[in-house]
Amino acid sequence: MGSSCVGVAAGEVIAQMGDLAALLAASNLSAHSEEESLELLRATEFLHRQLQAFGVRQLADAEARSLHKRHGVGSMRQFLIETLRLSKADAGCRVAALDQVGVRHDVSGAPIPPRLPRTAEIAATGDISADHVRAIATVMARIPAAASFEDKTTAETLLAETAREVTPDDLTRVVGHRILSYLEDGTVTDDIDRARIRELILSPQRADGMSALKGMITPGLRALLEPVLAKYARPGMCNPDDPESPTAGATSTDPDAVAAAAARDSRTAGQRNHDALEALLAPNTRPHQLGEHRGLPVAAIFTMTIDQLEAAAGVATTATGGTVSVPQALKLAERAKPYLVVFDHAGMPLHCGRARRLAMPVQRMALIAAERGCTRPGCDAPASLAAVHHITEWSRQGRTDIDNLTLVCDRCHSMVHNGPGGWKTVRMGSDSEYAGRTGWIAPAHIDPTRTPRVNHRHHADELLGRTRRPMRGRHPARLGSGSRGT
Repeated sequence: MGSSCVGVAAGEVIAQMGDLAALLAASNLSAHSEEESLELLRATEFLHRQLQAFGVRQLADAEARSLHKRHGVGSMRQFLIETLRLSKADAGCRVAALDQVGVRHDVSGAPIPPRLPRTAEIAATGDISADHVRAIATVMARIPAAASFEDKTTAETLLAETAREVTPDDLTRVVGHRILSYLEDGTVTDDIDRARIRELILSPQRADGMSALKGMITPGLRALLEPVLAKYARPGMCNPDDPESPTAGATSTDPDAVAAAAARDSRTAGQRNHDALEALLAPNTRPHQLGEHRGLPVAAIFTMTIDQLEAAAGVATTATGGTVSVPQALKLAERAKPYLVVFDHAGMPLHCGRARRLAMPVQRMALIAAERGCTRPGCDAPASLAAVHHITEWSRQGRTDIDNLTLVCDRCHSMVHNGPGGWKTVRMGSDSEYAGRTGWIAPAHIDPTRTPRVNHRHHADELLGRTRRPMRGRHPARLGSGSRGT
């Protein structure tokens, strides 16, 4: 509310906001242009986040006054449910936010810093949402107790700073996982621990003949299983209810036949996984008959840096978006046909252009190693679900050279066009921080500046690096340094 509100009672401010809210409810939204409507959406979300942060302060005040006890209620959560008519889930989330970013007081009245101090500071500004706070708390809860206080402090700061730029989903799935992998050896579960807790349990059959399958699989098994499911569990494949559906071991998986079968496929993802596994275990199916998927053999593909290879440490990424420790990846690769991708000084695969429309397998392999997945900002589709796309379209004289190719999933590929709401792809120039990468220009309703942006979802190290740079000198912790890979 600005400096003019310093010292004003909260009740007076809320009353003024109530009057303004009534005016807002009666306002004419149709009077605004599309650009103004977009700005209103952003401004409203910003105010909503600020109110969420103020709500945490209110809960802290209510707790300090013991309002729930004074009204004969056993917990603050139940007090909120009864007083504000909240759901159990909503009330629980608000109390959890108080636990993480609220400022409580000890018996003498002295303030107790929040568990996530940097997150609390940024949340108070409105730059991050309550969902961001929950995501940060989720990641922090996974950090082992053996991690040092400095590492925990730096991890929380990295998450909070990075939350300004990414979605809550990215914080837990991408950035949080990468932060855990950066911790010093011994503070996270290693291959020995993972091997110890692996299991696959087939429960006894029920009366209807069905059986439950549950377990915990290692990163290595996941790396081997995912590329198989990427091909045989996709829509249209291995459908037992469709006699024309291509199946495992078939002599041909014609794209048109798969597309036609996919149009008839009404199974869920879980049902497709089940049917794919059943087809793979059929007596007439052999591992060498699995064929290709998007031009490459159905096999695990690992990407690691030369530093990781030499040190045999760190985390390798797979074409399906998973991670495997470098020692385990090297062990899995011992009996596999090796593919070597050589990178230039900018981290891009060396040129291997071809005067043809379809990309060569070696080019796709290079793209998998460099880009790891779909390149549209915000998309998390792994390389196994992406096709090779010409940055400058083939129809516009674009060459099938490695510097004109990129990975794009089918959904995002349909978004690249010259019509309203269309995205555009460009190669980032030498003056860019991400020279050589694929830049995407969003439609004006998403980015009025039409600034080319790259996808960080498959490159969490980039986000962490950008966040760490302004932090250097402020935090002496070791998190993110060393040779644990990128």
